[in-house]
Amino acid sequence: MFVDTHCHLTLLDLSPYDGDIDLAIQAAKDVGVSKMMSISVNLDDHIELSRIAIRHPELGYSVGVHPCEDATVMARATTEYLVELAQAEKAWALGETGLDYFHSTDFIAEQKECFARHIQASKIVKKPVVVHTRSAKQDTVDIIRAEGSEHGILHCFTEDWETAKAVLDCGYYISFSGIVSFKNAQDLRDVAKQVPLDRILIETDSPYLAPVPYRGKSNEPKYVPYVAKALSDVYDKRLEEIAFITTQNFENLLNPQ
Repeated sequence: MFVDTHCHLTLLDLSPYDGDIDLAIQAAKDVGVSKMMSISVNLDDHIELSRIAIRHPELGYSVGVHPCEDATVMARATTEYLVELAQAEKAWALGETGLDYFHSTDFIAEQKECFARHIQASKIVKKPVVVHTRSAKQDTVDIIRAEGSEHGILHCFTEDWETAKAVLDCGYYISFSGIVSFKNAQDLRDVAKQVPLDRILIETDSPYLAPVPYRGKSNEPKYVPYVAKALSDVYDKRLEEIAFITTQNFENLLNPQ
């Protein structure tokens, strides 16, 4: 059984399912996806995600603000409000938060402050933080360390081993998306091979970054087994082993000892 630890259900292309999100979720379940975490990118996503989660015991969601959102939106994400939103049983994590200097450097200070508040809320509610980083790896690591964050995911990992080791040393898990299956991603696979098996997760980041053989198409949770297959090749393990390991890792993340 597989877990898609990072998908955006409110952004999926539902045209193959006549607009019915329940059918898309069922399609994932039909190929062995036993659990999914749908990720918020703004503070209002949790409203629809909670409605979906009520219908699906295997579904949880995060609460938070993506670093590419407008600064006024990020300002709404106070520590207190994030803690309030994260009280819901189906709110499994905080985020997606972090830093993104690739898309915009206009609000770097606001991104950093918002990221720190997500971590603070994460520590209060004892739920993991989902971290996005792009063109900002050193600042991302610095904030994780400065805030004493030990419970989180560096999602859609594409960085070097130095970055991986830094967050691993903080206690983080590293999540791989369909990028790890791309033909031109050998450097990423070389880094992935060094990550301990008990700290890896898999995700689709759907509707983005569909894995081979669906690269270039709209992604969805039912494709997460292809990410697991790419990692099974990296680690020279059977697909079933990677499925079991990553599922257990996610359970350990949500229920730390």
